[in-house]
Amino acid sequence: MSFAKLTAAVMVSVAGLALATASFAASAVMDGSALALTPAPAHAEIGQGTFALTVRTRIFVAPGDIEARVVAGQLADMLFKARRLRPTIVAGAPPAGESAIVLGRGTGKASSDSLEAYALEVAPTGVTVTATSRAGLFYGAVSVWQLAVQDAGQGPVSLPAVAIVDSPRFAWRGLMLDSARHIQKVETIKAILDAMAVHKLNVLHWHLVDDQGWRLEIRKYPRLTAQGAWRTPAGAAGHDARTGRTVRYGGFYTQDQVRDLVAYAAARGITIVPEIEMPGHALASLVAYPQHGMTPAPPRAAMGDWGVFPYLYNVDDQTFAFLDDVLDDVMDLFPSDYIHVGGDEAVKDQWKASPAVQARIRELGVRDEHGLQSWFIQRIERHINTRGRRMIGWDEILEGGLAPNAAVMSWRGVDGAVAAASQGHDAVLAPDSTLYFDRRQSASPDEPPGRIKIISLRNVYDFDASPAALTPAQRGHILGLEATAFTEHMRTDARLQAMIFPRLIAVAENGWTPTDRRDWQSFAARLPAATARLDVLGVGYDTAPFEPQASLVRDGAGDHLALANGLDLGQIRYTLDGKAPTMASPPYDGPIRAPVAAALRAATFLDGKPLGRVRAYSPSALATTRVSQQLELCSDGINLSLEDDAPRDGQRAVFAVDLMNPCWIWRDADLSTGLVLTARIGQVPFNFQIGADRAKIRLRPPATSQGELEVRVDGCEGEKIAVLPLGDAGRRSGLSTLTATIPRMGGRHDLCFGFTATSVDPTWVIDQITLQP
Repeated sequence: MSFAKLTAAVMVSVAGLALATASFAASAVMDGSALALTPAPAHAEIGQGTFALTVRTRIFVAPGDIEARVVAGQLADMLFKARRLRPTIVAGAPPAGESAIVLGRGTGKASSDSLEAYALEVAPTGVTVTATSRAGLFYGAVSVWQLAVQDAGQGPVSLPAVAIVDSPRFAWRGLMLDSARHIQKVETIKAILDAMAVHKLNVLHWHLVDDQGWRLEIRKYPRLTAQGAWRTPAGAAGHDARTGRTVRYGGFYTQDQVRDLVAYAAARGITIVPEIEMPGHALASLVAYPQHGMTPAPPRAAMGDWGVFPYLYNVDDQTFAFLDDVLDDVMDLFPSDYIHVGGDEAVKDQWKASPAVQARIRELGVRDEHGLQSWFIQRIERHINTRGRRMIGWDEILEGGLAPNAAVMSWRGVDGAVAAASQGHDAVLAPDSTLYFDRRQSASPDEPPGRIKIISLRNVYDFDASPAALTPAQRGHILGLEATAFTEHMRTDARLQAMIFPRLIAVAENGWTPTDRRDWQSFAARLPAATARLDVLGVGYDTAPFEPQASLVRDGAGDHLALANGLDLGQIRYTLDGKAPTMASPPYDGPIRAPVAAALRAATFLDGKPLGRVRAYSPSALATTRVSQQLELCSDGINLSLEDDAPRDGQRAVFAVDLMNPCWIWRDADLSTGLVLTARIGQVPFNFQIGADRAKIRLRPPATSQGELEVRVDGCEGEKIAVLPLGDAGRRSGLSTLTATIPRMGGRHDLCFGFTATSVDPTWVIDQITLQP
């Protein structure tokens, strides 16, 4: 939209404020850390002095510029929430001599064609945001807000003088939110949208359906939510122990809630892209309408499982009519250019076994079941195109060919994006190796449940979103990148936020800031300000990667306690008197003798500000007790940090386990004397769809009806030195404690812990091992 008819008064005002650039004549290019803006702007020059934001500050916009006035209102609301300052909004130009904030139209010094580009000048005489579009004005206002909010303080604040010319590196900077595995409150999604907006992220890819749940109201097909939105969780979580009744989990979003969220996101520059999975990941839909599947009675009980399911849509005309109806509702609700159709992990066994489907393959003349999926996707794409929309799907949709305007989301590494771009398709990078946020952020035992593999904040920041295999022309097909939050292990909204943040802030900088302006040390220096803003917004984040973790190291002088944080950030300071560390406390500069460290407390400080929680450690506890996350898993199969299924309500234990080989190793145990072993154990339902791999799980035969915990020395096939019968533990949910004696063997040895069983369901797991003389 053109705003060439800005009033002369405002244009004069904007021009006048632009004259303040004289104060930047002797300026130097700033790095992002000096400004504490995240993502770091494309270009910034430091000025002289500061702008005083006070209760008297006003925001001026051109008369009749409704978009600018809306953005001004958003900025005023954000400043009030953060600093309890709410500037008055005025249509017109600021009076001579008044230091004010002005939102104006024009290119300023910006040369980018992006509608998200803006120019910002902060001087003692005023603040000017200039942009051609509402999106640019909003992002300029966000930068003003970030300059004003670098801690949790309230009241007046000084903004540093600076001239910024800014625009994004990529057009697609996003987060995929899985509401199918676990559903989130509308308020939580809005809080995430707020946090995305202030970090200039602009796409929420909403994964609304999967095998475990259908979350979107489709009025023509009410059973999708009446039946497909609800499941019985596996194990103890699915039963009320007091009443003996089955417990349902689920819910869905009404069309009114969806419209509200779409509008809420759009007001913050964010497009919500809906995903309706097909032809696989369809169990919840098929439980509701089995006539559209390959079996007359899809198993409702399997909706409580995780993994890759074999249940597919069939390929008859009635099913396509059903899917077209669903997509029509989706496109009515979501105005996004792109509609995501999934297309991943469609196990073809049911199609292979169906005479009707095989006949259809022959009729169509396609090569095989993969060719049939390509035909399926292209048929769906044609319907999406009739509504003026573009299709996007996971990289499996490349198999068999795509229409030219389809886009690909590359999750199996970056190869899908390379292949798509090489074929002329646009692509979004979402590789599971780096941008899947169901992985842990550090090795800390305090990390939320998830996959054991660590994807740290630094890993995300260092991700290269411009694959070297592409030519410059092909790189033009890379729309951008997004992180994914698949929520199998994110049962609560708080846990979801902790898995997303602060890593999503690194995605924001990766997607916005030019490559030559990105710098890890600069980004790290801005983390205290970034986390303070999350605090202001009321959004949770994971602090464990910042916090000191302790380990015992041994030399000829005895045991010492070593401290480190997973990101090697800042400076660790500690106390030995039980008090919380401050900046006046001694800095950690090497291992501390264990007897001295009996009451050690430690914390990380960055630029004089605490980062994360204070941690307390006892050398004696570290020497005698290890939780499962501190033990070594015997193999690398399906390695998870897996939450217990009990109790149904309240805090649950979290176990590190390889589902393919539940086995743990305590390295270098001191067996110079006999030891008392105390094992805290649990059991979890084996609710994992892993196909034929289930038969590969080795089971050691039990000697008793309930099974045993076995302890072997110097290898998991070594001598068996203790056997702990499970006994009554096998007849109850939750944690149980077993004890045994470990004989004296002299010196140090590795101990291997594993269970005997006749079935993988339930799977027995270790929570904690204690070895005491």
